[in-house]
Formats: sequence, structure tokens, C-alpha cells
Amino acid sequence: MWKRLFRFLRRFIQALIALGLLVLFLPRLITTIYSWTRIYRVDTAPSERVAIVFGAGLTRDGSPTAILRDRVETAAQLYFDGKVEKLLMSGDNRVASYNEPEAMRQYALSLGVPTDAIVLDYAGRRTYDTCFRAKVIFGVDSALLVTQHFHLPRALFLCNALGLKATGVEADNRQYRKLSLLIWNVREQLATVGALWDVYIEKPLPVLGRPEPIFPEKS
Repeated sequence: MWKRLFRFLRRFIQALIALGLLVLFLPRLITTIYSWTRIYRVDTAPSERVAIVFGAGLTRDGSPTAILRDRVETAAQLYFDGKVEKLLMSGDNRVASYNEPEAMRQYALSLGVPTDAIVLDYAGRRTYDTCFRAKVIFGVDSALLVTQHFHLPRALFLCNALGLKATGVEADNRQYRKLSLLIWNVREQLATVGALWDVYIEKPLPVLGRPEPIFPEKS
């Protein structure tokens, strides 16, 4: 009797572990396959009116991290190559001392991007919020998404699922530390599960406000 009970418990635990792994890894697999034909380099990227640049943290002195500099540099190159007209820089600015969009703008200006080509979204607290607000607040119907390859599958899935037609442009301009890549990819596993939950189950509303269309319709 005890042996049967032990075998049952062991199989039950194994089944739970297998289910947990499926829940963890299947969303990442789905978004990776979904994005397979939607990711480009700068030189092969299609033209769009807007490139969306996702925030990626600031250093202690308030300047962009290396990963964020790569995103801004890639977006700037798209602008200089005539692939886009405007750069929508979206990041977190919940407190006055932490202003991702402004740090992104300052770095873009230092690269030679004109100020009138830059639009700031101060409430892009996460990828879901950035995609949602790009369409609802800034009137973006289609765009290039500028971020690293590990982040593009989730970003592409979210924007397209929220009604914003998007293709991605890799911003992997430098060699990242292996430990950093490992941490980012583990985070993506969890965040991708959350992305599917947000789109199909919870459907949360981010911080909104008055519409600020990047290209106002002419009357």
C-alpha cells in the first residue's frame, strides 16, 4: 500500500513539474516562432514612419545603460538612413529622479538626431504599456520596434496582439556579458508568460491620458 502511494505521489509530482515547465517555456517558444520572420537588421529593415524605442534602465548617474544606448543608437541609425521619420522613446518616469525617456532623448541628441524627430512617452513602464500607449495615445498603427533580439519576440507579440502592426530591428551592437544575457533571458521567460496572461486574461489598462498623435490628421 505504501509503495503504491509513494509511486502515485512521485508521478503526481513529476506531472506537476512537467506542467510547470510547459507553462514556463511554451509561451517563449510561441512568441519566438511568431517573431521568426519579423526581425531585421538596420540595413534590411523596411521603412516605417515611426520607430518605437523601449526603455532599458539607467545608471546611477541617470545616463542610459549600455543596453539602452544600443537601442538609441540603432534607432538613430534608422533615422539617418531614412527608414523612419520619428523616434518614439518610451520609458519609466514614475518619479522625478528617474527619467528614462529624457535620458534617451539626450543621448539621441548627442548622436545628431534633431529634437523634432523625437517623441517621448513618459509612461512606458513596461513593454505592454509601451505598445498599448503607442497605439491609443500616440496614434501609431504600424512601427519598427527597436530592442535586443532576446526582447523582440515578446515586444512583437504584444504590439501586434494589441493592434499595432510591428516588425522588429535588432539592437545588439556590442558583446554583452554572458551573465547579463543569462539574467535577461531568464527574465524574458517569466515576462513572456505574463505577456500572454495580460493579452488573453487580465487585459490591464496602463496609465493613459489625452491623445497625443505623432502625426495629427490635417483637417
